[in-house]
Amino acid sequence: MTVQGKTAIITGSNSGIGLGVARELAKAGSNVVLNSFTDRDEDHALAAGIAEEFGVTATYVQADMSKGDQCRALIEKAGGCDILVNNAGIQHVAPIDQFPQDKWDAIIAINMNSAFHTMAAALPVMRERGWGRVVNIASAHGLTASPYKAAYVAAKHGVVGMTKTVALETAQEPITCNAVCPGYVLTPLVEAQIPDTMKEYNMSRDEVVKNVMLTRQPSKEFATVEQMGGTVVFLCSDAAAQITGTTISVDGGWTAL
Repeated sequence: MTVQGKTAIITGSNSGIGLGVARELAKAGSNVVLNSFTDRDEDHALAAGIAEEFGVTATYVQADMSKGDQCRALIEKAGGCDILVNNAGIQHVAPIDQFPQDKWDAIIAINMNSAFHTMAAALPVMRERGWGRVVNIASAHGLTASPYKAAYVAAKHGVVGMTKTVALETAQEPITCNAVCPGYVLTPLVEAQIPDTMKEYNMSRDEVVKNVMLTRQPSKEFATVEQMGGTVVFLCSDAAAQITGTTISVDGGWTAL
């Protein structure tokens, strides 16, 4: 599977899943555009490191994914777009009657609306270039629900719906649009939560992972960012040219329940 010479834009990619996806795409030969809302020296250094490690072009473009005009400007500033990976996202947990309105608005904007804006801006570019791949990082919560996550569940269900719509709109073109639905992925953010959870429950690391964090993940193992990236690379490859409008779950069996 190769994406040699393609240009890939990955939103929310200076850490976690987004960075893992960017690295796997670069490893497969794609030039990558990293993104987040910050604009620090270390963000640009991250891109430079990927370029040096994999021998591709890698740049960092700051854009706030809560703002539609910045989402669209990201596509323009990237200087090309063959592959679009919508990954940016945030989370907040609260009962719906106590859910802060500003948190609802931010989650819907960043997790769902940003994908609308980037896809709307990227599709004309892909059509001009005669090829395109859109991969939306949804969630197991795009297919099922959990309590206290109303905004996140709503946004991820919306992303899955948009994915299907765009796939139908591009079905007779050399463009595909799919969603990847991860369960729990071992990111630095998740890893950092484990010690506090061990103290809270007076459990070992393995007990916390299996009995607290992965209660809904039958495999009792985290997915890795490398596995997430590999799934995206597959969806961007020629092997997946007839896979469009669908979801691929990387959730250890969560949605099989």
